[in-house]
Amino acid sequence: MKKLGALVIGATGATGQEIVSQLLGDESFDSVSIFVRKDPNITHNKLKTYVIDFSKIENYKDLIKGDVLFSCLGTTLRVAGSKDKQYLVDYTYQYEFAKIASDNGVSDYSIVSSIGANEKSPFFYPKIKGELEMAIKRFPFKTIQIFQPPTLIRQQELIRTGEKIGIKIFRWLNYFGILKSQKPLPVNILAEFMIDQIKKKQKEKITTFKSIN
Repeated sequence: MKKLGALVIGATGATGQEIVSQLLGDESFDSVSIFVRKDPNITHNKLKTYVIDFSKIENYKDLIKGDVLFSCLGTTLRVAGSKDKQYLVDYTYQYEFAKIASDNGVSDYSIVSSIGANEKSPFFYPKIKGELEMAIKRFPFKTIQIFQPPTLIRQQELIRTGEKIGIKIFRWLNYFGILKSQKPLPVNILAEFMIDQIKKKQKEKITTFKSIN
């Protein structure tokens, strides 16, 4: 089996960290290129780190080459500071990066979207996620895999108090058979599932995964 070259954006986030870690340990991949705003200071013989300005992605188009793109970029309204800035990260940067990857012949695309993503949603976050999904589907990737996970359980050092409370509430509800489709999902499980699906070589061009548990 041909070994693959992976590209990752959002590599310093919770899911991205797990994907990068697992890719580096996976013999199916012989190179992992990450595109980040700040160097995470990770060293590995398979790893290439590119510190870039996402507002000037065109400047780096010659670096965006490989077999599969894992798109895990995302932020929150609180961190971004405004809806316009959140839109830049959650839509514009991912869309522009995917376009260049597609133009450069990257064949497979895997993205972390969100449960409830819908371009017609009256709510801002699921609306932009839905709009991105619709836009990405128009690119001529060989396969496009969209993951719409529920609440994610991040690494202990990243998880916030509010998240811990929310996860406990969901687990309590799940115990009684309520909202089972929204059972919290550890990011390492999501990352493993995403990588496995790429390695399985999906027959359908577009696959949307609404449930992973």
